[in-house]
Amino acid sequence: MQTNPVYSLKQITLYFLKLGTTGFGGPVALVGYMYKDLVENRKWVSEEEYKQGLALAQLAPGPLAAQLGIYLGFVHYGFLGATLVGFAFILPSFIMVILLGIIYKIFGGLSWIQAVFYGVGATVVGIIALSSYKLTLKSVGEFSFNSLKSKWLLWLFFILAVTVTFITEKEHVLLFIAAGLLYMIIKAPPNWWNSKTTNFIIIFQMVVWDFEESNLLKLGIFFAKAGTFVFGSGLAIVPFLHSGVVLENQWLTEQQFLDSVAVAMITPGPVVITVGFIGYLVDGFLGAVVAALATFLPCYLFTILLAPYFKKIAENKSVKAFVEGITAVVVGALVGSVIIIAKRSIIDVPSSLIAAITILVLLFYKKVKEPYLILAAGIVGVIIKLI
Repeated sequence: MQTNPVYSLKQITLYFLKLGTTGFGGPVALVGYMYKDLVENRKWVSEEEYKQGLALAQLAPGPLAAQLGIYLGFVHYGFLGATLVGFAFILPSFIMVILLGIIYKIFGGLSWIQAVFYGVGATVVGIIALSSYKLTLKSVGEFSFNSLKSKWLLWLFFILAVTVTFITEKEHVLLFIAAGLLYMIIKAPPNWWNSKTTNFIIIFQMVVWDFEESNLLKLGIFFAKAGTFVFGSGLAIVPFLHSGVVLENQWLTEQQFLDSVAVAMITPGPVVITVGFIGYLVDGFLGAVVAALATFLPCYLFTILLAPYFKKIAENKSVKAFVEGITAVVVGALVGSVIIIAKRSIIDVPSSLIAAITILVLLFYKKVKEPYLILAAGIVGVIIKLI
């Protein structure tokens, strides 16, 4: 940590407040903005510091852009910098989803709103489907014989997660942990490894996470679990949320869940902020606050606790293997969830066409951003349903 940064704590806090207000495009775009603004243009952060933060954000659980931002706040201003940057980055999109949640609750039953989200829902399915495909290529491997041969265990985890998620229509957290541990043991077993340690980890998770109290506490526990198993893309949280919010707890309907994802995509900042909208629909403003804080708390804690040791962490083969194993299962669960959501949301020929056109546009016209597609789909939904 440098003792004499070239910028003040106020300056970097205001920068992330602005980025959280105007930064569209998802995690990849947001980390790109940080590099261009903070490394190339302003030179507040060195190339090495940025790369170290990005490596840590990719290795540890948590939404990528938020975690990198928190790390960059920590680099020169420690705990206080990480805290202020984290709040500044998340606050604008949180306020926006609350306002949209209020509007949605008031007008959600009107025919024109339902028509808008008819088109939006189909587009969201297309966006998530394409994102899950890209995440599979990035996290598991190419769809080729050589990839299947060399990464057969990751592909096995991936296929198992797709199958289990599709059949049971649930997320299985222990499957994530088991895959990570198994891959780590096979590929790069750590020195401390023994069966007693494993049993302790699994029993600890079951004891800590498998209890219920009030609705707010239940929300907090659920979203803390969700935030602990987001690796890289914010969309990786979708299967976990879908399983808990729609299927297990039945807090939202299928359409409300899709609408929640859409709202997060048309607002700036991290996509994971969809949890704020969901929390608001479930239990009002306090529900939104609890859901957002619980989701981002693991990301924040992982960053400030691991940041001082990033070099050892980034180079640790056991940690890398654990993350690879978990990521393969998380992406597989995402694919399984896409199939479930598509089966229930693509209900006719027009919605099928909207989803297909969304995928084609994103594939062949890369400059077109998701928020524009979502807005266009809303207009198309109104035309189809009301005109």
